Amino acid sequence: MPGQEPPLTFFCEYYRAANREVAIMQPKHSRVIADPSRGVPKFDAVETQWIDPHVILGQLVAFLGDVDFSLDLVDTVTLYPSPEGAPQSDEEWDALPEDSPYLDGPGINELSVNVRDILAGADNSRLPAAAEQWAKIEEFSSSSPVDMEYLLSLTEDLVGLARRAKENNQMLYCWIGG
Repeated sequence: MPGQEPPLTFFCEYYRAANREVAIMQPKHSRVIADPSRGVPKFDAVETQWIDPHVILGQLVAFLGDVDFSLDLVDTVTLYPSPEGAPQSDEEWDALPEDSPYLDGPGINELSVNVRDILAGADNSRLPAAAEQWAKIEEFSSSSPVDMEYLLSLTEDLVGLARRAKENNQMLYCWIGG
Protein backbone atom coordinates (compact mmCIF):
# COMPACT_ATOMS: atom_id res chain seq x y z
CA MET A 1 0.00 0.00 0.00
CA PRO A 2 1.72 3.17 -1.12
CA GLY A 3 2.39 5.52 1.77
CA GLN A 4 0.77 3.22 4.33
CA GLU A 5 2.44 1.90 7.47
CA PRO A 6 1.29 -1.25 9.26
CA PRO A 7 -0.40 -0.83 12.64
CA LEU A 8 1.98 -0.84 15.61
CA THR A 9 0.19 -3.74 17.27
CA PHE A 10 -1.62 -6.39 15.33
CA PHE A 11 -3.28 -9.66 16.10
CA CYS A 12 -3.35 -12.69 13.86
CA GLU A 13 -6.11 -15.11 14.60
CA TYR A 14 -5.73 -18.45 12.86
CA TYR A 15 -8.96 -20.36 12.42
CA ARG A 16 -10.64 -23.04 10.37
CA ALA A 17 -13.82 -22.75 8.37
CA ALA A 18 -15.94 -24.92 6.10
CA ASN A 19 -15.36 -22.64 3.09
CA ARG A 20 -14.40 -19.13 2.03
CA GLU A 21 -17.93 -17.81 2.38
CA VAL A 22 -18.05 -18.82 6.04
CA ALA A 23 -14.46 -17.65 6.60
CA ILE A 24 -15.27 -14.06 5.63
CA MET A 25 -18.58 -13.73 7.49
CA GLN A 26 -18.59 -10.49 9.49
CA PRO A 27 -14.98 -9.75 8.48
CA LYS A 28 -14.53 -6.81 10.84
CA HIS A 29 -15.09 -8.97 13.93
CA SER A 30 -12.50 -11.01 15.77
CA ARG A 31 -12.56 -14.75 15.07
CA VAL A 32 -11.97 -15.71 18.71
CA ILE A 33 -15.06 -13.94 19.99
CA ALA A 34 -18.42 -15.27 18.81
CA ASP A 35 -21.36 -12.87 18.78
CA PRO A 36 -24.46 -14.63 17.42
CA SER A 37 -26.53 -11.44 17.90
CA ARG A 38 -24.37 -9.78 15.23
CA GLY A 39 -24.11 -12.84 13.00
CA VAL A 40 -20.52 -13.57 14.05
CA PRO A 41 -20.17 -17.35 14.10
CA LYS A 42 -18.10 -19.30 16.57
CA PHE A 43 -14.80 -20.33 15.03
CA ASP A 44 -12.23 -22.84 16.22
CA ALA A 45 -9.44 -20.29 16.49
CA VAL A 46 -5.98 -19.61 17.92
CA GLU A 47 -5.20 -16.01 18.85
CA THR A 48 -1.68 -14.69 18.44
CA GLN A 49 0.01 -11.32 18.52
CA TRP A 50 2.68 -10.53 15.93
CA ILE A 51 2.66 -14.06 14.41
CA ASP A 52 2.13 -13.09 10.78
CA PRO A 53 1.59 -15.89 8.25
CA HIS A 54 4.46 -15.22 5.85
CA VAL A 55 7.48 -14.60 8.06
CA ILE A 56 6.97 -15.78 11.63
CA LEU A 57 4.48 -18.62 11.04
CA GLY A 58 6.42 -19.46 7.89
CA GLN A 59 9.52 -20.18 9.96
CA LEU A 60 7.59 -22.53 12.26
CA VAL A 61 6.20 -24.31 9.19
CA ALA A 62 9.76 -24.68 7.86
CA PHE A 63 10.97 -26.17 11.16
CA LEU A 64 8.04 -28.60 11.43
CA GLY A 65 8.19 -29.58 7.76
CA ASP A 66 11.98 -29.84 7.74
CA VAL A 67 12.10 -27.60 4.68
CA ASP A 68 14.02 -24.45 3.87
CA PHE A 69 12.32 -21.21 4.84
CA SER A 70 11.42 -18.72 2.13
CA LEU A 71 9.01 -15.81 2.10
CA ASP A 72 6.73 -17.72 -0.26
CA LEU A 73 6.62 -20.92 1.83
CA VAL A 74 3.27 -19.88 3.28
CA ASP A 75 1.07 -19.23 0.28
CA THR A 76 -2.04 -17.21 1.00
CA VAL A 77 -5.03 -15.97 -0.94
CA THR A 78 -6.44 -12.61 0.14
CA LEU A 79 -10.17 -12.90 0.68
CA TYR A 80 -10.93 -9.63 2.50
CA PRO A 81 -10.81 -6.88 1.60
CA SER A 82 -11.38 -8.12 -1.91
CA PRO A 83 -8.33 -7.66 -4.13
CA GLU A 84 -10.66 -6.84 -7.03
CA GLY A 85 -11.71 -3.58 -5.37
CA ALA A 86 -8.25 -2.51 -4.25
CA PRO A 87 -7.03 0.94 -5.25
CA GLN A 88 -4.69 0.88 -8.22
CA SER A 89 -3.01 4.27 -8.00
CA ASP A 90 -1.74 6.72 -5.39
CA GLU A 91 -4.71 8.96 -6.19
CA GLU A 92 -7.16 6.11 -5.49
CA TRP A 93 -5.35 5.33 -2.21
CA ASP A 94 -5.51 8.99 -1.19
CA ALA A 95 -9.26 9.11 -1.98
CA LEU A 96 -10.17 6.21 0.32
CA PRO A 97 -12.33 7.07 3.34
CA GLU A 98 -10.56 6.82 6.72
CA ASP A 99 -12.52 3.70 7.69
CA SER A 100 -11.65 1.77 4.54
CA PRO A 101 -10.47 -1.79 5.24
CA TYR A 102 -7.78 -1.26 2.61
CA LEU A 103 -6.17 1.27 4.96
CA ASP A 104 -6.58 -0.22 8.41
CA GLY A 105 -7.91 -3.73 7.90
CA PRO A 106 -8.85 -6.11 9.09
CA GLY A 107 -7.71 -8.59 6.50
CA ILE A 108 -8.52 -12.25 5.94
CA ASN A 109 -6.24 -14.66 4.13
CA GLU A 110 -6.65 -18.32 3.29
CA LEU A 111 -3.55 -20.44 3.92
CA SER A 112 -2.58 -23.13 1.43
CA VAL A 113 -3.35 -26.82 1.78
CA ASN A 114 0.41 -27.41 1.98
CA VAL A 115 0.72 -25.25 5.11
CA ARG A 116 -2.27 -26.95 6.74
CA ASP A 117 -0.86 -30.38 5.94
CA ILE A 118 2.67 -29.62 7.17
CA LEU A 119 1.27 -28.36 10.48
CA ALA A 120 -1.22 -31.24 10.75
CA GLY A 121 1.44 -33.82 9.97
CA ALA A 122 3.94 -32.65 12.57
CA ASP A 123 5.14 -35.41 14.85
CA ASN A 124 4.23 -34.59 18.46
CA SER A 125 7.68 -35.63 19.63
CA ARG A 126 9.22 -32.89 17.42
CA LEU A 127 7.08 -30.03 18.74
CA PRO A 128 9.35 -29.05 21.67
CA ALA A 129 12.45 -28.91 19.44
CA ALA A 130 10.59 -26.94 16.76
CA ALA A 131 9.34 -24.45 19.37
CA GLU A 132 12.90 -24.09 20.66
CA GLN A 133 14.19 -23.40 17.11
CA TRP A 134 11.32 -20.97 16.57
CA ALA A 135 12.22 -19.06 19.74
CA LYS A 136 15.63 -18.27 18.24
CA ILE A 137 14.40 -16.51 15.10
CA GLU A 138 15.42 -12.91 14.56
CA GLU A 139 11.85 -11.62 14.84
CA PHE A 140 11.66 -12.77 18.46
CA SER A 141 15.14 -11.50 19.41
CA SER A 142 14.11 -7.82 19.59
CA SER A 143 11.32 -8.41 22.08
CA SER A 144 11.54 -9.30 25.75
CA PRO A 145 12.84 -12.76 26.64
CA VAL A 146 10.94 -15.45 24.79
CA ASP A 147 8.49 -17.43 26.89
CA MET A 148 9.28 -20.98 25.85
CA GLU A 149 6.21 -22.38 27.59
CA TYR A 150 4.02 -20.00 25.58
CA LEU A 151 5.74 -20.82 22.26
CA LEU A 152 5.40 -24.56 22.86
CA SER A 153 1.74 -24.11 23.78
CA LEU A 154 1.19 -21.96 20.68
CA THR A 155 2.94 -24.55 18.50
CA GLU A 156 0.71 -27.29 19.92
CA ASP A 157 -2.40 -25.12 19.43
CA LEU A 158 -1.57 -24.35 15.79
CA VAL A 159 -0.77 -27.99 15.03
CA GLY A 160 -4.02 -29.07 16.72
CA LEU A 161 -6.02 -26.51 14.75
CA ALA A 162 -4.47 -27.73 11.50
CA ARG A 163 -5.25 -31.34 12.39
CA ARG A 164 -8.90 -30.52 13.08
CA ALA A 165 -9.10 -28.58 9.81
CA LYS A 166 -7.64 -31.48 7.84
CA GLU A 167 -9.88 -34.05 9.58
CA ASN A 168 -12.92 -31.96 8.61
CA ASN A 169 -11.70 -31.19 5.07
CA GLN A 170 -11.42 -27.50 5.94
CA MET A 171 -8.87 -24.82 5.23
CA LEU A 172 -6.96 -22.58 7.62
CA TYR A 173 -7.49 -18.84 7.57
CA CYS A 174 -5.77 -15.88 9.15
CA TRP A 175 -7.68 -12.82 10.37
CA ILE A 176 -5.32 -9.89 10.82
CA GLY A 177 -6.54 -6.95 12.87
CA GLY A 178 -5.01 -4.09 14.76
